Amino acid sequence: MGNSDIGLIGLGTMGQALALNIAEKGFDIAVWNRTTAVTQAFAADAGDLAARITPTESLPDLVAALKTPRMILLMVPAGDAVDQQIQALLPLLSKDDLIIDAGNANFNDTNRRMAELPLPFLGIGVSGGEEGARHGPSIMGGGPRANWDRAAPILTAIAARYKDTPCADWMGEAGAGHFVKTVHNGIEYADMQLIAEVYGIMRDGLGMSADQVAAIFERWNDGPLQSYLVEITAKVAAARDGVTAGPVLDVIVDAAGQKGTGRWTAIEAQHLGAPIPVIDAAVTARNISARRDERAEMQEIFGAGPQRIQTGAPAIEVLEQALICGKILCYDQGFGMIAAASRQFGWSLDSAAIARVWRAGCIIRSAMLDDMASALGAVPDARLMAAPFFADWLKRTEGALRQVVSLAALNGIAVPAHSAALAYFDAMRTARGTANMLQGQRDYFGRHGFERLDDGKSGQHGPWADQD
Repeated sequence: MGNSDIGLIGLGTMGQALALNIAEKGFDIAVWNRTTAVTQAFAADAGDLAARITPTESLPDLVAALKTPRMILLMVPAGDAVDQQIQALLPLLSKDDLIIDAGNANFNDTNRRMAELPLPFLGIGVSGGEEGARHGPSIMGGGPRANWDRAAPILTAIAARYKDTPCADWMGEAGAGHFVKTVHNGIEYADMQLIAEVYGIMRDGLGMSADQVAAIFERWNDGPLQSYLVEITAKVAAARDGVTAGPVLDVIVDAAGQKGTGRWTAIEAQHLGAPIPVIDAAVTARNISARRDERAEMQEIFGAGPQRIQTGAPAIEVLEQALICGKILCYDQGFGMIAAASRQFGWSLDSAAIARVWRAGCIIRSAMLDDMASALGAVPDARLMAAPFFADWLKRTEGALRQVVSLAALNGIAVPAHSAALAYFDAMRTARGTANMLQGQRDYFGRHGFERLDDGKSGQHGPWADQD
């Protein structure tokens, strides 16, 4: 029997950072990578932490290095690679050994693995990038509570902290942890898109320089919008290019990459019937951004794109209020999706606890999340936008959102996420919408029936049913 508290497979950027974090927190860790030279180089570069790291050259060596019952953390690419790694491990493990998948897994895969595997399994969402993995990520666990409790001493020790509270918690059964991480990533897409749209208004609509943009975002980071994403936006805008000496932003191609996790959020929301239009708009915006040649062709056909706002240009404070409003509505949709999944899968997901886990370590960490945790905890079953604190905030800022979307539309500036946020807000606050027309149309061409507003009877048909 070995002496290591936990094993880790996969020494990519995130795997190395997590391994060092675990060792730094006082745990002995055995590591293995498919390429032995990577394992050896990692151990050689571990400095003072090397004494707690056991490099191994084979899977049997890794398993032998661990205390029993064993815990092994997988940091390999999501998908088939995880299944292949698990199959390679199974013959070497005992029935009480725990496998932990810490990759960016699709929660449906985690559900399947949980049901199929003959030994304990845990799926954890880890957010924070390389820096978070090294110094404290946000961790969202999913699977049997007993499996989480076994791993919790290590996972809570390495997690980020918000006022001494670890940003790591059990979300629920099966793939709940990876599901919550998926929603996190969808919100991340939307938050970034909202920020990018405000930048676009500043650059194209107001003619501001990158340095001016940087100064504004830096100032905003001291107010209600304080967050990791606003902080790095200021830094990105202020950065200078080593070749041209101009702003780095001016030389970055305007085509956004993506790993697909935001797309997962959009797909799963459709399965759940959960409206997340701001996230949908952000995913679509990234897809449009990749079509650079087509966009250039369309500009040739239809004329110049964004125009300088000549009349009624919004004050910087109005842009700030619009961004706050859009952000609140985006998070309302994310937590609404979590509530829908909780009902669908029987997970009893705690939105307040999720907000607390997101307060530090993860990419979407922000001061606003502490207020969200308090609001959701005070009224557990309420939508975020209906919680008194945020309802009041929306009342104060919706006029700014309306002004910004209107001016952007009049001047050809694309703001899909802000526009989606406004349309969502207006739809959600409309007691009688227009779906009665949809139901009439459906009954006309498909005899689908409708429910009457006056007496509540369902399965009713319009007079057109008698015309055949």
